[in-house]
Amino acid sequence: MRLLMVEDTTDLAETVSARFAKAGIVCDLAATIREAEDHISLQRYDALVLDINLPDGSGTDLLRVMRRRGDRTPVLMLTALVSVDSRVDALDLGADDYLVKPFDQRELEARLRALVRREATQKGDTIHLGPLAYSPSQMSATLDGGKLSLTRREAALLELLMRFPEQFLSKERLYDGLYAFDDADVGLNAIELYIARLRKRLSGSRIAIETQRGIGYRIVSLG
Repeated sequence: MRLLMVEDTTDLAETVSARFAKAGIVCDLAATIREAEDHISLQRYDALVLDINLPDGSGTDLLRVMRRRGDRTPVLMLTALVSVDSRVDALDLGADDYLVKPFDQRELEARLRALVRREATQKGDTIHLGPLAYSPSQMSATLDGGKLSLTRREAALLELLMRFPEQFLSKERLYDGLYAFDDADVGLNAIELYIARLRKRLSGSRIAIETQRGIGYRIVSLG
Protein backbone atom coordinates (compact mmCIF):
# COMPACT_ATOMS: atom_id res chain seq x y z
CA MET A 1 0.00 0.00 0.00
CA ARG A 2 1.28 3.48 -0.89
CA LEU A 3 -0.16 6.53 0.86
CA LEU A 4 0.20 10.28 0.71
CA MET A 5 -0.15 12.09 4.05
CA VAL A 6 -0.83 15.81 3.75
CA GLU A 7 -0.08 17.25 7.18
CA ASP A 8 1.90 20.36 8.16
CA THR A 9 2.68 19.30 11.74
CA THR A 10 6.11 17.84 11.03
CA ASP A 11 6.49 15.79 14.21
CA LEU A 12 3.10 14.13 13.75
CA ALA A 13 3.65 13.42 10.07
CA GLU A 14 7.10 11.91 10.57
CA THR A 15 5.96 9.77 13.50
CA VAL A 16 3.00 8.39 11.56
CA SER A 17 5.17 7.77 8.48
CA ALA A 18 7.77 5.88 10.53
CA ARG A 19 5.09 3.66 12.06
CA PHE A 20 3.60 3.02 8.64
CA ALA A 21 7.03 1.93 7.41
CA LYS A 22 7.25 -0.66 10.18
CA ALA A 23 3.88 -2.00 9.01
CA GLY A 24 5.14 -2.30 5.43
CA ILE A 25 3.21 0.75 4.20
CA VAL A 26 4.94 3.31 1.98
CA CYS A 27 4.00 6.85 3.02
CA ASP A 28 5.00 10.04 1.22
CA LEU A 29 4.62 13.34 3.07
CA ALA A 30 3.42 16.76 1.93
CA ALA A 31 3.04 19.82 4.18
CA THR A 32 0.95 21.96 1.81
CA ILE A 33 -1.71 21.65 -0.87
CA ARG A 34 0.87 22.65 -3.49
CA GLU A 35 3.26 19.89 -2.41
CA ALA A 36 0.40 17.40 -2.38
CA GLU A 37 -0.59 18.30 -5.93
CA ASP A 38 3.02 17.83 -7.05
CA HIS A 39 3.08 14.35 -5.51
CA ILE A 40 -0.29 13.37 -7.01
CA SER A 41 0.87 14.47 -10.47
CA LEU A 42 3.83 12.07 -10.26
CA GLN A 43 2.49 9.08 -8.34
CA ARG A 44 -0.68 7.02 -8.00
CA TYR A 45 -1.69 6.45 -4.39
CA ASP A 46 -3.89 3.83 -2.80
CA ALA A 47 -5.23 6.42 -0.35
CA LEU A 48 -4.68 9.96 0.99
CA VAL A 49 -4.59 11.10 4.60
CA LEU A 50 -5.56 14.76 4.31
CA ASP A 51 -5.53 17.36 7.08
CA ILE A 52 -8.18 20.07 6.86
CA ASN A 53 -6.08 22.99 8.17
CA LEU A 54 -3.05 23.55 5.93
CA PRO A 55 -0.75 26.59 5.49
CA ASP A 56 -1.95 27.40 1.96
CA GLY A 57 -5.64 26.58 2.36
CA SER A 58 -8.06 23.91 3.46
CA GLY A 59 -7.60 20.25 2.68
CA THR A 60 -11.21 20.29 1.52
CA ASP A 61 -10.10 22.55 -1.35
CA LEU A 62 -7.75 19.82 -2.59
CA LEU A 63 -10.45 17.21 -2.07
CA ARG A 64 -12.91 19.26 -4.11
CA VAL A 65 -10.42 19.61 -6.99
CA MET A 66 -9.64 15.88 -6.96
CA ARG A 67 -13.27 14.86 -7.12
CA ARG A 68 -14.11 17.39 -9.84
CA ARG A 69 -11.44 15.92 -12.11
CA GLY A 70 -12.68 12.40 -11.46
CA ASP A 71 -9.94 11.27 -9.07
CA ARG A 72 -11.63 8.67 -6.84
CA THR A 73 -8.61 7.86 -4.67
CA PRO A 74 -9.91 7.09 -1.16
CA VAL A 75 -9.41 10.08 1.18
CA LEU A 76 -9.40 10.04 4.96
CA MET A 77 -9.67 13.52 6.44
CA LEU A 78 -7.81 14.49 9.61
CA THR A 79 -9.36 17.25 11.65
CA ALA A 80 -9.02 18.93 15.01
CA LEU A 81 -12.52 20.30 14.43
CA VAL A 82 -15.10 18.29 16.30
CA SER A 83 -18.27 19.95 15.04
CA VAL A 84 -20.68 17.71 13.18
CA ASP A 85 -21.05 20.34 10.43
CA SER A 86 -17.33 20.27 9.55
CA ARG A 87 -17.32 16.49 9.31
CA VAL A 88 -20.50 16.40 7.25
CA ASP A 89 -19.10 19.04 4.88
CA ALA A 90 -15.98 16.93 4.25
CA LEU A 91 -18.04 13.80 3.61
CA ASP A 92 -20.37 15.70 1.28
CA LEU A 93 -17.36 16.85 -0.76
CA GLY A 94 -16.32 13.23 -1.32
CA ALA A 95 -14.22 12.26 1.69
CA ASP A 96 -14.46 8.54 2.42
CA ASP A 97 -13.82 8.77 6.15
CA TYR A 98 -12.50 11.12 8.81
CA LEU A 99 -10.52 10.90 12.03
CA VAL A 100 -10.39 13.49 14.80
CA LYS A 101 -7.02 14.45 16.31
CA PRO A 102 -5.51 13.16 18.49
CA PHE A 103 -5.91 9.62 17.15
CA ASP A 104 -4.49 6.18 17.74
CA GLN A 105 -2.14 4.93 15.01
CA ARG A 106 -3.81 1.52 15.07
CA GLU A 107 -7.18 3.05 14.30
CA LEU A 108 -5.71 5.12 11.46
CA GLU A 109 -4.17 2.01 9.88
CA ALA A 110 -7.36 -0.01 10.33
CA ARG A 111 -9.50 2.68 8.72
CA LEU A 112 -7.12 3.06 5.78
CA ARG A 113 -6.99 -0.68 5.18
CA ALA A 114 -10.79 -0.76 5.23
CA LEU A 115 -10.94 2.04 2.64
CA VAL A 116 -8.41 0.35 0.36
CA ARG A 117 -10.20 -2.99 0.75
CA ARG A 118 -13.52 -1.41 -0.15
CA GLU A 119 -12.02 0.28 -3.21
CA ALA A 120 -10.38 -2.95 -4.33
CA THR A 121 -13.63 -4.88 -3.88
CA GLN A 122 -15.50 -2.37 -6.00
CA LYS A 123 -12.91 -2.74 -8.76
CA GLY A 124 -12.66 -6.51 -8.50
CA ASP A 125 -10.17 -7.61 -5.89
CA THR A 126 -8.20 -10.60 -7.14
CA ILE A 127 -5.63 -10.42 -9.93
CA HIS A 128 -5.00 -13.67 -11.81
CA LEU A 129 -2.11 -14.88 -13.94
CA GLY A 130 -2.37 -18.56 -14.80
CA PRO A 131 -2.17 -20.52 -11.53
CA LEU A 132 -1.13 -17.40 -9.59
CA ALA A 133 -3.73 -15.24 -7.81
CA TYR A 134 -3.07 -12.08 -5.80
CA SER A 135 -5.42 -10.11 -3.53
CA PRO A 136 -4.31 -6.45 -3.17
CA SER A 137 -6.61 -5.80 -0.23
CA GLN A 138 -5.18 -8.75 1.73
CA MET A 139 -1.63 -8.44 0.32
CA SER A 140 -1.66 -12.21 -0.12
CA ALA A 141 -1.12 -14.62 -3.00
CA THR A 142 -1.86 -18.23 -3.85
CA LEU A 143 -0.05 -20.42 -6.34
CA ASP A 144 -1.74 -23.60 -7.58
CA GLY A 145 -4.17 -23.16 -4.70
CA GLY A 146 -1.49 -22.96 -2.00
CA LYS A 147 -0.75 -19.78 -0.10
CA LEU A 148 2.60 -18.11 -0.78
CA SER A 149 4.62 -16.87 2.17
CA LEU A 150 5.47 -13.25 1.28
CA THR A 151 6.86 -10.29 3.16
CA ARG A 152 4.96 -7.04 2.67
CA ARG A 153 7.62 -5.69 0.32
CA GLU A 154 7.61 -8.89 -1.73
CA ALA A 155 3.82 -8.74 -1.91
CA ALA A 156 3.90 -5.12 -3.09
CA LEU A 157 6.43 -6.01 -5.81
CA LEU A 158 4.38 -9.00 -6.94
CA GLU A 159 1.30 -6.79 -7.21
CA LEU A 160 3.14 -4.28 -9.42
CA LEU A 161 4.34 -7.02 -11.75
CA MET A 162 0.92 -8.67 -11.94
CA ARG A 163 -0.86 -5.43 -12.76
CA PHE A 164 1.24 -5.29 -15.95
CA PRO A 165 1.55 -8.95 -17.00
CA GLU A 166 4.06 -9.73 -19.74
CA GLN A 167 5.07 -6.05 -19.81
CA PHE A 168 8.63 -5.14 -18.89
CA LEU A 169 8.82 -2.69 -15.99
CA SER A 170 12.03 -0.79 -15.40
CA LYS A 171 13.91 -1.06 -12.13
CA GLU A 172 13.14 2.62 -11.55
CA ARG A 173 9.38 2.06 -12.03
CA LEU A 174 9.40 -0.80 -9.54
CA TYR A 175 11.45 1.23 -7.09
CA ASP A 176 8.95 4.10 -7.26
CA GLY A 177 6.16 1.68 -6.44
CA LEU A 178 7.91 0.26 -3.39
CA TYR A 179 9.64 3.17 -1.71
CA ALA A 180 8.71 6.65 -0.54
CA PHE A 181 10.35 9.71 -2.08
CA ASP A 182 12.46 10.28 1.04
CA ASP A 183 13.89 6.75 1.21
CA ALA A 184 17.18 8.08 -0.11
CA ASP A 185 19.23 5.46 1.74
CA VAL A 186 17.63 2.62 -0.24
CA GLY A 187 19.31 1.97 -3.57
CA LEU A 188 17.96 0.54 -6.81
CA ASN A 189 19.81 -2.69 -6.11
CA ALA A 190 17.15 -3.47 -3.52
CA ILE A 191 14.85 -4.32 -6.43
CA GLU A 192 17.24 -7.07 -7.57
CA LEU A 193 17.15 -8.53 -4.07
CA TYR A 194 13.35 -8.69 -3.97
CA ILE A 195 13.14 -10.04 -7.52
CA ALA A 196 15.50 -12.85 -6.47
CA ARG A 197 13.33 -13.60 -3.44
CA LEU A 198 10.16 -13.70 -5.54
CA ARG A 199 11.79 -16.06 -8.01
CA LYS A 200 12.51 -18.46 -5.16
CA ARG A 201 8.87 -18.30 -4.08
CA LEU A 202 7.76 -19.11 -7.62
CA SER A 203 10.42 -21.75 -8.29
CA GLY A 204 9.09 -24.95 -9.84
CA SER A 205 5.83 -23.38 -10.98
CA ARG A 206 4.52 -22.25 -14.36
CA ILE A 207 5.07 -18.61 -13.37
CA ALA A 208 8.38 -16.93 -14.13
CA ILE A 209 9.93 -13.49 -13.74
CA GLU A 210 12.00 -12.66 -16.81
CA THR A 211 14.77 -10.10 -17.12
CA GLN A 212 15.64 -8.08 -20.20
CA ARG A 213 18.96 -6.39 -19.63
CA GLY A 214 18.70 -2.60 -19.72
CA ILE A 215 14.89 -2.77 -19.89
CA GLY A 216 13.54 -4.35 -16.72
CA TYR A 217 11.48 -7.26 -15.44
CA ARG A 218 8.19 -8.89 -16.32
CA ILE A 219 6.09 -11.72 -14.95
CA VAL A 220 4.74 -14.37 -17.33
CA SER A 221 2.76 -17.58 -17.27
CA LEU A 222 4.53 -20.38 -19.10
CA GLY A 223 1.29 -22.12 -20.01
